Amino acid sequence: MKIASLLKSVIISGCLTAVVFAPAAFAEVKLNGSGASFPFPIYSKWFKDFSKENKAARVDYQSKGSGAGIQDFLNEVVDFAASDAAMNDDEISKAKNGVVLLPMTAGEIVLTYNLKGVKELKLPRAVYPEIFTGKITKWNDPKIVAANPGVKLPDESITVVVRSDSSGTSYVFSGHLSVISEDFKSTVGQEKSPQWPNSDKFVKAPKNDGVTATVKQTPGAIGYIEYGYAKLTKAPIAELENKEGKFVAAGPESGAAALASAEFPADNLPGSDVPDLRAWIYDPAGESSYPIATFTWMLFPTKMGAEKAKIAHELIEYCLTKGQKIADSMGYIPLPKNVVEKNREVAQKIQ
Repeated sequence: MKIASLLKSVIISGCLTAVVFAPAAFAEVKLNGSGASFPFPIYSKWFKDFSKENKAARVDYQSKGSGAGIQDFLNEVVDFAASDAAMNDDEISKAKNGVVLLPMTAGEIVLTYNLKGVKELKLPRAVYPEIFTGKITKWNDPKIVAANPGVKLPDESITVVVRSDSSGTSYVFSGHLSVISEDFKSTVGQEKSPQWPNSDKFVKAPKNDGVTATVKQTPGAIGYIEYGYAKLTKAPIAELENKEGKFVAAGPESGAAALASAEFPADNLPGSDVPDLRAWIYDPAGESSYPIATFTWMLFPTKMGAEKAKIAHELIEYCLTKGQKIADSMGYIPLPKNVVEKNREVAQKIQ
C-alpha cells in the first residue's frame, strides 16, 4: 500500500493512536513521544523509517494535541514531545530537566469547506476572521459573493468546525486572526483553546483528523486544518487573501515564501543556555506568500541520559536529512538550510 493511501486511511478513521515501529526483539532503546497532530503524518513516516534503519532503536509517538504533549513532557511521562505552539516561558520554567525546542518541519494551515458544486472559493482577509467570530453566518453573504464572481454560493448557514482539544494548530490560526483582525483579537483571542462564540453553529472536533472528517460530513461546514491533511484526503481548500492583497493557494512554493520571513530571537530560552528557536510568521509579507504558515517543534529535555540522548541525536539527524526529502510530497514545507543548521547546533544541548 502506498504511504499516502495508508496515511489517508489512518486520518479518515480518526485512529491516531500510538504509532509503534521496529520489532521488539531488536529494540534496545525506546523513545516515547506525544503531542501535536499537525505533523503526525510526516512524523509517523519518519519514525517508521528511522526505526527500520536503526534496529537498536524504537520510536513510539502518540498524536493527542500540542497541549497534551506539553503536559506529558512536563510530567515526565514521555521522552520527547511535539507542539505547534512550541512552549511559552512559563511552561519552559516548569521543565525539570530543561528543554530544547527544535523546529523540525513546517506547514500551512488551510480552510477546508463543504459546499456542493463549489470547487473554488476565495476568502478575503476581512471576511474569514468574521466567519470565525460568528459575524458572517451565511455562505451567500455579500462580502463572500463579491470575492467570488460567477460562483453560485448557496443561501445556507455556515457551520464552523473548531478544535475541541488544546491545540497548537488553534494557537497558530488564532494568532494569525488576532494579527489581521482587532475584533477577533478582542473577542476570541490567541490561545491553544480559544474562546469561540457560544453558538450551535460552532462545532468542536478533536485533532486535525477530527476537524477534517467533521467538515466532510457536514454540508455547509468550514474548518481549519493542516495542509497535509487536506492534500492527503483531497479536501477542498479556499484561497486566502494575503498581506499584499493577493489571493494565494496553499502549496510548497507559497509556504516556502512565507517561511522566508521568519526570524529567530538572538537570545537564549529563559533561564537557560539553550538558544531560542521559537519563530512565528503570523502575517508574512510578499505577493506569493501564503498567509498562514508555521514551524512545528520537537521538544527534548537537555538531560536524557547517554543512551537515549544518542538515539535522539540520530533521530534528529535523520529527520533533518532524509526526512526533509519527503516533506513536499506529504504536504509539508522542507526546512530552509539555515534552519537545518540551527537545529543541528542547538541539538548538541541534548545530553
